[in-house]
Amino acid sequence: MSRHFEPKKQTVELQAGARPSRIRREPPPGKLAKSTVVPDRDERDRAVVVIGVITFALALCVLAVAFASYIGWSPSQYSMKVSVAQ
Repeated sequence: MSRHFEPKKQTVELQAGARPSRIRREPPPGKLAKSTVVPDRDERDRAVVVIGVITFALALCVLAVAFASYIGWSPSQYSMKVSVAQ
């Protein structure tokens, strides 16, 4: 079947007096990490939806006005009489 792997090179022995890692594992004393404020996900989603709906409605209004202007329609073509009852 399969044989045990026997490498030709000798393995490297690490030094007994190797230096420890100099990477800090904890923050330095006296300096506290700044706390970050995480916004509520539902609140952010609601705001994004409201902004999206308003943007879409505004785009539809702009397209409607642009199309009406293209075909020659204008609100100034109409007159309106208003009578006040006394």
